[in-house]
Amino acid sequence: MVNISTINWVFVCGLSFCLGGIAVLSLMPLGSDCVCPLSNPLAKFAGEGGVTVIKKEAADEKQPQPHDHGASAHKMALLVPFRDRFEELLQFVPHMTAFLKRQGVAHHIFVLNQVDRFRFNRASLINVGFQFASDEYDYIAMHDVDLLPLNDNLHYEYPSSLGPLHIAGPKLHPKYHYDNFVGGILLVRREHFKQMNGMSNQYWGWGLEDDEFFVRIRDAGLQVTRPQNIKIGSTDTFSHIHNRHHRKRDTQKCFNQKEMTRKRDHKTGLDNVKYKILKVHEMLIDQVAVTILNILLDCDVNKTPWCDCSGTAAAASAVQT
Repeated sequence: MVNISTINWVFVCGLSFCLGGIAVLSLMPLGSDCVCPLSNPLAKFAGEGGVTVIKKEAADEKQPQPHDHGASAHKMALLVPFRDRFEELLQFVPHMTAFLKRQGVAHHIFVLNQVDRFRFNRASLINVGFQFASDEYDYIAMHDVDLLPLNDNLHYEYPSSLGPLHIAGPKLHPKYHYDNFVGGILLVRREHFKQMNGMSNQYWGWGLEDDEFFVRIRDAGLQVTRPQNIKIGSTDTFSHIHNRHHRKRDTQKCFNQKEMTRKRDHKTGLDNVKYKILKVHEMLIDQVAVTILNILLDCDVNKTPWCDCSGTAAAASAVQT
């Protein structure tokens, strides 16, 4: 017969084998779904500087959470296209919350965090954010993270039936002053954004997506309205916290990008943006609830090869899949 000591020895050996196997598996690379950063880039702020990450159940991952806005007639989704701008975000959230609270604007901040290896695509991120939030919110603010309003007469109100409300107009923006400029901060009704089929998805890298969106506004028979009777000008209406030396803009043009992005895009928009939402985080920044969407954009390199001028991101994605 087998004695007790032998049985115990076999049990201990088996347990050690299982634990060793778990340790090995924990070191193995993840599957093809993870072509994003392996750690949450916002996690380093958790527990510091007033930042708290609230974990969510898997069943809630891809559903926008209802936020208590009382009996407000209108609710604004503040959409912030984002990549590696942590310092600006920590300034943006408390500033915008206090600013909008003074105006009584019912809103929630959605940070649209691009986690793929392709070049930054502001317009596609806005399309994704709109799809995520539009069931609960009847207008959006397309908002740069580095542009902070200073004048309380800049009202983030529900846009009129005429068309989008451009808060950062060319007479007020600290940098851009041409008549057709609609960048920086633009408020758009839900039905108008759908009417225009959102924004073009072909603008990888920095610039021009807003100019193309202006043409969409015009083609839809809408017009841009802007704040009136603002007493101050372009030097003291906004705080522009972008450091061009620390964060250089991706202005590179490759393949036939320059030619293609100077045209009105009739093929892409809200109805065919390709993406995955890998994770949804509910985060507190200075006790303000913010929703972070980790977004993996997809690029068809045959149609827009300029999403990756180096070719390394496309190659990495091909290996992963």
